[in-house]
Amino acid sequence: MRLLLRIHTLLVLLFLYLPIAVIVVLSFNQSRFGVQWRGFTTAWYEKLFNNPRIALYAENTLVVAVVSTLIATVLGTLLAVGLYRYRFRGKGLLRFLLYVPVVIPDIVMGVALLLFFAWVREATGFFRLSLFTIILGHVTFQLAYVALVVKSRLASLDPALEEAAADLGAGGFATFRYVTLPLIWPGVLAGALLAFSLSLDDFVITFFTAGPGSTTLPLYIFGSVKRGVTPEIHALSSILIAASMAGVLLGRALLRRR
Repeated sequence: MRLLLRIHTLLVLLFLYLPIAVIVVLSFNQSRFGVQWRGFTTAWYEKLFNNPRIALYAENTLVVAVVSTLIATVLGTLLAVGLYRYRFRGKGLLRFLLYVPVVIPDIVMGVALLLFFAWVREATGFFRLSLFTIILGHVTFQLAYVALVVKSRLASLDPALEEAAADLGAGGFATFRYVTLPLIWPGVLAGALLAFSLSLDDFVITFFTAGPGSTTLPLYIFGSVKRGVTPEIHALSSILIAASMAGVLLGRALLRRR
C-alpha cells in the first residue's frame, strides 16, 4: 500500500509540475520554434528585459498588485479582527459571505464586476475601465483571502493576553496596537504575500476589468499566445512562476511561525 501511495503521489506531482518545468526549460532553449533542444542560452531573457512594452506591462502589473495588496491587507485585517473580537447581528452571515469570493468561479466574478462598473458609469459618469477598476476587482477577492488567513492566526492566540492588557488599563486601540497586532503580524504578512501572488498572475478578473492602456503581463501573454508561443513568452512565464512561488512559500513560512 505504501508503494502504491508513493507511485500515486509521484504521478500527481508530475502531472501538476511537469508542464511548468517544461516552460522553464524551454525558456533557455536556443531554438525559437518547437520543443527540440538546440542548446542553452539566456538570450531570450535579455531580449525580454530590453523590450519597452514588457517594461510598461510589468509596471502596470506591479502597480495593480502592490496597491490592491495594501488595500486588501488593511481591510482584511480589520475585518478579521472584527469577526474575532466582537459579537453583532449578522456575524454568521458575514462569515459565510467571506468564503464566496474564494469559491465562486473567477469568470462569474469578472462578469459581475464588469456589469457593476458599467452600471455605475452609466449612472454617475465615473469608473471608466482602467488600472483603477483592475485594482478594485483584485481587492474584491484578495480581501477574503487576507481575512481568512488573519482569522486563522487570531484563532490560535490566547484570549488571556488581550484580557491582561485590558486589566492593565489599555484601551481597545492600545491593545490592538501593542498586543494583538504584533502577535498576528506573521499572519498579516502571510495574507499579504498570498494576495500579492494571486494578483500578480490573475487573468480572468483582469481581462473583464481592464481598459485601454491598462494591459498587464497575464493579458500580454494571453494575446501573444494567439500569435504563437515564443521563447520570450516562456521566459516571461518563468519569471511570473518564480515570483508567485516565492510569495506563496514566504507566506507559508511566515504563517507557520510561532
